[in-house]
Amino acid sequence: MPVLVGALSEKAEATYGELFAPFLADPENFFVISSDFCHWGKRFRFTHYEQRCGEIFQSIEALDRQGMQLIERQDACGFCNYQREFGNTICGQHPIAVLLRALRLCEQKHSIKFVQYAQSSRCRSADDSSVSYASAVICSA
Repeated sequence: MPVLVGALSEKAEATYGELFAPFLADPENFFVISSDFCHWGKRFRFTHYEQRCGEIFQSIEALDRQGMQLIERQDACGFCNYQREFGNTICGQHPIAVLLRALRLCEQKHSIKFVQYAQSSRCRSADDSSVSYASAVICSA
């Protein structure tokens, strides 16, 4: 059953996580949570750059990986704080947060592992733009 998740408050993310947790625990159900990661460039109105990370594309990856680590740790509050601090343009941040909230409530523990990461282009100047993509697998622990 497709479910579209738009912009939600943290309270709503927790509420929906609570609603989905029993379905996530049922092995008969299969969930796909889809999201791009960072949309970087002037056209996206997001140009966060940490010079200490190297070139722009390396800074983008470092920012994305910071979020990915929080997701792998299933740290819903940490992911929310990360979004609040950096404003990374992860378009599926709310479905991801709902998933993290649901996982926390499941009796069966799960692991999350990112298995692939890519960027549409390697940004080297402020005039460049890129979209990042990351895929993860969730397994019963």
